[in-house]
Amino acid sequence: MRRIAALLSVPLLAVLALAGCGSSTSSSSPGVSVKGQFGSNPTVSIPKLTAGKSLAVKTLVKGTGPALTKSDAFVGNYAVYIWSGKTSKLAESTFASKSPALFSGQLLPGLETALQGKKMGSRVLAVIPPAQGYGKTGNSQAGVTANDTLVFVVDMIKEFANNASASGSKVSSGGGSLPSVTAKAGAAPTITIPKSAKPPSGLVTKTLIKGSGPAVTKGQTVVSQYVGVIWRTGKVFDSSWSRAQPFGFTIGATPSQVITGWDKGLIGQTVGSRVLLIVPPADGYGKTGSSQAGIKGTDTLVFVVDILGAISPSTS
Repeated sequence: MRRIAALLSVPLLAVLALAGCGSSTSSSSPGVSVKGQFGSNPTVSIPKLTAGKSLAVKTLVKGTGPALTKSDAFVGNYAVYIWSGKTSKLAESTFASKSPALFSGQLLPGLETALQGKKMGSRVLAVIPPAQGYGKTGNSQAGVTANDTLVFVVDMIKEFANNASASGSKVSSGGGSLPSVTAKAGAAPTITIPKSAKPPSGLVTKTLIKGSGPAVTKGQTVVSQYVGVIWRTGKVFDSSWSRAQPFGFTIGATPSQVITGWDKGLIGQTVGSRVLLIVPPADGYGKTGSSQAGIKGTDTLVFVVDILGAISPSTS
């Protein structure tokens, strides 16, 4: 799909279908050493030796925030190395890109074991053998073979419940010539398209719930929940709620990580808000649409986006 350095949510964070993963865990990290404080770019030394076959986990900095549970996602920074035989190389680092990532949904088995129960504010080292990484298939897109060990250093910044929603004060439900929105706390909003109404020709942004947090600024890692509906059909074509995992992206990134309507419509909104976005084709998927999602090149899209958090880039 894309080379490893361009991926934030899929390369070495997401799990592939693995069978027969081991569960052995060591509290030590044989031969691997890490220097640097939480929030700073770590200096990692990996010996010119063959890695062991057991998962090794070490908390390098112990945080004082909430402990990560299986029903949480979290924003963090990470550096990951591929340890092949007696050599190793840095594969990807959000410390270097200064753009934290959202760890959401299923992670690699070894990474999930390493991070569960750790407190926010912690720096964790995880040395993950193939059996608890990408297994016998490896991951060719990420440059990981079936024999490669992965070495992660992860700074855990802020957690988000998988069913988190907008936390501010309700100011509107939409309606009239705009779609109406109804919802229960902790559940996906329902979007109703007005009958016989034509969609607006330009981008429309309407705040439904006003959050009390800071305004979203360009370059932040935004954590969101969302539902997307096609105006023409009224049908949901995508939803983070259906996957029970928030969606994270860098707003205003180059190249963009989301459609233009999101980059334009969400900057300046406050954390804790629920925002109705009506996105014309030019600010959505353009003249080509997205056949996989049932979106035509003439389709206007309607999103309800909950802004759960906005994390500024690291400065270290």
